[in-house]
Order: sequence, then structure tokens, then C-alpha cells
Amino acid sequence: MGKKLLVGADIFDKLMKGNGYYVDKTEILYELVEETSNEVTLFTRPRRFGKTLTISMMESFFDIRRESKDVFEGLNIMNHTEFCEEWMNRYPVLSLSFKDVEGLTFEKAYSKLKTVIANLCKKHAYLEFKEKILPADAALFRKLQYETADESNVENSLITIMRMMNSVCEMPVILLIDEYDVPLAKAYSNGYYQKMLDVIRGIMSISLKTNEYLKFAVITGCLRIPKESIFTGVNNFASYSVLDVDFSQYFGFTQFEIEKLLAEFQQSDKIEDIRAWYDGYVFGNTEIYCPWDAVSHVRALMKRKNAKPESYWENTSGNDAIKAFFEMENVDISDKLETLLNGGTITENVTNTLTYEEVYKSERNLWSVLLMTGYVTSSYIGEPEEAGGIKEVKLRIPNREIAAIFQKSVVDHFNKNVDQGQVRELMQAMWNGDEEHASEVLSNLLWYTISYMDYHEDYYHAFVTGIFVGRGRYAVQSNRERGLGRPDVDLRDKSNRRAMIIEAKKAESKKRMEYWCDRAIQQIIDNDYAKDMNDYTKVLCYGVSFFKKSAMVKLMK
Repeated sequence: MGKKLLVGADIFDKLMKGNGYYVDKTEILYELVEETSNEVTLFTRPRRFGKTLTISMMESFFDIRRESKDVFEGLNIMNHTEFCEEWMNRYPVLSLSFKDVEGLTFEKAYSKLKTVIANLCKKHAYLEFKEKILPADAALFRKLQYETADESNVENSLITIMRMMNSVCEMPVILLIDEYDVPLAKAYSNGYYQKMLDVIRGIMSISLKTNEYLKFAVITGCLRIPKESIFTGVNNFASYSVLDVDFSQYFGFTQFEIEKLLAEFQQSDKIEDIRAWYDGYVFGNTEIYCPWDAVSHVRALMKRKNAKPESYWENTSGNDAIKAFFEMENVDISDKLETLLNGGTITENVTNTLTYEEVYKSERNLWSVLLMTGYVTSSYIGEPEEAGGIKEVKLRIPNREIAAIFQKSVVDHFNKNVDQGQVRELMQAMWNGDEEHASEVLSNLLWYTISYMDYHEDYYHAFVTGIFVGRGRYAVQSNRERGLGRPDVDLRDKSNRRAMIIEAKKAESKKRMEYWCDRAIQQIIDNDYAKDMNDYTKVLCYGVSFFKKSAMVKLMK
């Protein structure tokens, strides 16, 4: 049987036993143990780059309660025979994720944290009744399991469980924590950051600082919170971000891995589309594809031969960091965005460490967050020079997917802040059939967006639609079926029994703008977009063309 492509699979044993396709990252086990002396290792990467699957794979490999030889058969780590004999299924492992610890209030998020700890206790319920367990630990374990423990008990929960595991197995424990910073990100967004920071810092410090029961710990997240804020007193601590060369190949897919994936599922002819949309990240000295996007798109191609690339990554989360730029007072990044969206680079001083309280306090911090979370990437291979925790980095947008996210954010910001007087002036000109004035006003409105040399037609569609949506009494539909197709804008003014159809096109030069207006009008005619509008006394059909920041409006005669 051929391998199955399981989108979003992040439980390693389930993936492997279910004959799922796995891009082999197991060499990280050998490098982590044999080539570092880290007691605590933090890996920070953008979301959807394989952090959770990596933690699950580590748990499967090290956990003494499992027999994983068959699961790892044929994978790269098995080439290290002596290492596997020494480490595979030889240590107790405590693994948990903070990804679901969130809520609109501290009480709600804290309740979810207690549930995470309770589920962890249930997973290790065998510990409670072992003879070697201290009675006090057994009593606390029951409180944690039934969610009756107080905050001090919760902060001591991991070290309590580790002490119990150590007593039973008579070996130190490997601690794995996934998405450690999610509670802090959500806490900042909802106004209880300091309360949650105190709890997470307590858990981390107690579990990681001079813990005699700890073999080593691996932690993942998006941002590295400064050591003094959350990892106070932790020794032999090492952090690896998108700027570090070490471990750079283990999160995301390399070019070789993408080509192998496409060949496995007979999609090698789609390499250029996948490269343009999902490649372009640079982690340390490695060029990387976003794995979530690549797998999602290959899966779509297997279902629909001509599936178009889309923003799978964007759909998994909001884009708060980009939105925050537009909301910062006394900061204008329009020139920098124009440079980035035109394929250029900008040079910024960034930092590897940020508290969530600091994220939105300066332009530098926001560029740092955009870099660490995957919205921009370094434009060169290797580690940049560092001075006082600050690194000077040349930044660029990695691919078309992220460029589209920026474009959408620009349009959304424009639509929220557009000059309503000019919008009314444009509407009046178009209802009056005044092509020349409508063209002038629409060009003026376009001037206040970001200048982007490689505008795609959907950018202009979003721009036009945004102008007309939510304008009082008008009923507006976009890309809804009418006649034999989908007009870009279908606008109805029922109170005055008038309607408007607009079709927008992108021109390749200023000289060709009128040609594309005519093409748009012909599309309206051919697809009968004005069908069933006989009840309206006035129906206006417009072809609109754009070239960079110029617009031309033409009325169908």
C-alpha cells in the first residue's frame, strides 16, 4: 500500500501506525542528545512548522513505557545503533501542551490549565498506587487529578509528577512542553498577562531550576520570552530561533524533502507553484517550505487535479501582528511595506527575546515578532551579527501566500479608514454615468493604499468590493452567481430602483487600460450579468481597469 497523506497529523505513533507519510526529522534526537549539553532546550518557530509532531516523536522515542522499535523502523535515527540501544524507550517521559490554555478571563484560562494538568495525571494514573510513592505526593496527585488543587499546588504540579515518576522508574525524567507561550499570548490579548505570567513562570522555574529528577527538557513556542522573565535560575539553557543555524533543518521541509514528497504522490509537475507560494523561509542556513501549506496543497491536488494554491496557513490563525502595525501611533511603515511587497528587502534591528507586554510598544519589536512568527524572513543564509541582544537583519516577504496576507491586511486597513466623502463622490459620479470623474476619484482613493508592482487581480477585486460594502442603503454582493458567471460587484439601491454591475480587471500597462475595460464590459454581456434586473428602472454596467495606482472606469453604452 502507498503512504497516506494525513493533513494536520501531529501524533507521531498514530501517523506511523496509520501508514501516514512522514518527512524524516528523527536525526534531531541524536543531535540534541549527543551534540549538545543542554539541560533545557527551547525551539521557537512559527505556527504550523511541525513543533507538535516533533515533541510527539520525541515522546515516542524516549518513553520507557513504550516499545517503539517498530514505529521507528527505517527512519534515520535507527542508523545510530548504539545511541538507540542507550536511549530508545529508556527514560520516563512527561509530555504536555499548553496550546489550549486560553480564555477571555484569567479564571477561564486558569481552569483550562488545571484541566491540562488533570489530564496529565490521568495519563499517568498508575503512579498513585505504587508503593514507592510518598503519601504526600499521592495526596497532591489526587488533588491535581480532580482539579481541586490550589495555585501553589499547580505551580508544583510538574515537579511533583516527575518526583513520582523518578521514584517508580528510579531514573531521571525527560520533560517535553509544547506551545509554552500560548497562555501568555492569549493572556496579553485579553488583559490578564501578569496573572498568567506569574503562574507559568512558577511552573517553569520550579520544574526546570536545579531539578534533581530532570534528565533534560525540550520546550517549543513561537517567541522566546526573556530568561529573566520566565526561566529564572535555569542552568544550561539554550534557545534556537529562526535566526540560528543549529537545528535549522528540523522544522519545515527542505527542497529535497519537498521534491521527494511530490514524487511520492505524483505531483512533481506542481513544484513551481508550491515553490512560489510556500517556499522562501530561511531558518539559520537552511531554506525552508511551510509544511502545513505544502501537505495541504498536495492533498488538494490529489482531490482536484487543477487545484489552485491558497492561503492554508492564514486560515489557521489571525494576523494580529500585521494589524498592530497599522494601529501604532506615530509610525508609518507604508514605504517599507511598498518595498517588501515589490519583492525588495528592508534592514531592521530585531531581537530574539520579547515579552508579550513589549510586542506592540515599538516598531522594532513588531518587526521582530513578524520575523519570529513567519510573516517576514531573513534574506540571506546564516546567522546575523549580534550586539547586545539586537541583530541587524535584512528582511523580505518569503512567498506569495504571505504577500497575499499583507495585501489583504492593507486593503482591510484602507476600507476601515477610507475617506467617506470621496466614497460618496465616487458613488455619485458612477450613478450619474460620469466615467471621467469616477476614474479620477477612484485613482485618488487607490493612491492611499500601498504601491505594489505585482498587484494581482484579486487585490483590485478586494479593493473595489471594500469601497462599496457597508455603504448604507446599498445591498452589495461580490462574486455571487449571476447569469452565467460571477460579477465582481453586484450593487442594488432598491429604494431608488437602480442597480450597478462592476467587473474589474488588471492591465499590464497604462496604454492597455481601456482595452481591459472593454474586456470587462464584454464579460458582463457574454455572461448576462444583468439578467433578471428588469424591475430596476436604471441598471448601469461598468468595466473598471487598474494599472498600479491608476484606475479607469468605463460605462457600458
